Amino acid sequence: MDLLRFWQLRRDGEIVHVALRQQRLIAALAIRGPRVRNYVAGLLWPECPEPRALESLRVSVHLVSRQVPGLLAKDGSVLALDPVVEVDLNRVRALLQETAGGMETASGRQESGTGSAPKTALLALRDADLLPGWYEDWVVFEQSRLHQDRLHALTLLSRSLLATGDCECAVEAATAALEIEPLYESAVRALVTAELALGNPVSALHAYENYATALRRDTGVLPSEALDNLIKGLAGPLSVLGGQPLPDRAEDFLPVRRGHAAVLPGALAVGDAGAEPVFAVGLPPGADHQGAAAAGDRDPGPARGAVVGHGVL
Repeated sequence: MDLLRFWQLRRDGEIVHVALRQQRLIAALAIRGPRVRNYVAGLLWPECPEPRALESLRVSVHLVSRQVPGLLAKDGSVLALDPVVEVDLNRVRALLQETAGGMETASGRQESGTGSAPKTALLALRDADLLPGWYEDWVVFEQSRLHQDRLHALTLLSRSLLATGDCECAVEAATAALEIEPLYESAVRALVTAELALGNPVSALHAYENYATALRRDTGVLPSEALDNLIKGLAGPLSVLGGQPLPDRAEDFLPVRRGHAAVLPGALAVGDAGAEPVFAVGLPPGADHQGAAAAGDRDPGPARGAVVGHGVL
């Protein structure tokens, strides 16, 4: 039985078609395991009075038993799927437990020479979306729980792969984690570390910049010092002094990392032997600061933002 990416039931290799009403019952038992009838009725028909919900459950059980004989194991008040039914979600749950234990089993297999267990785990976890398109409350809860478990497991898997020297697969695992949650810094650190280990400083810096930009845009906070230290030195000496008034005359703006730079004239200009080159970071149009006029009306683009500080380029 498949619950990941889509709902599908197969018997002897043939797809078994059942109505949505029966799909909901089968999926609930596959996800939640054996349950008493009252629990299942309340889960699937929460808006109905208990007698009516139990009657709807009885109808569904009858239809499933007639359409797919042997699928349900009925033991008095308890309903369950027959133990012989294989559910893909259970395989992923077992893999998540293995990963949470430090990938000891997978690492052991890799050391024995197969090297396939971590890659198998990566493929299994990457696309393990539970019943996409189902929006009932109990399904959404299970989707969210699996979502978080996969995020943590893929991050742990990336670290484990780094420890064994498989940096390329570590990049894949960290990238898969960030596809689930782009603002998960533990995965960003794993990705940056793996890219640096592969000798890809530009890719590492790109991963950092994507994260820093999204984090600042969505939450207004900055990356941690631990992450900053990983990419320290990759972009050259870029130390923002910030908050200091700048001359009213800024001759040009050009795009730089995380903003725009103003090339300043006079004693601060590039090439002046008496001063270091400097740049100024601009804010979006509409910011209120004395440097806002520095950009003039020459450029209608985002570089016209207010100048708020400067630093060594």
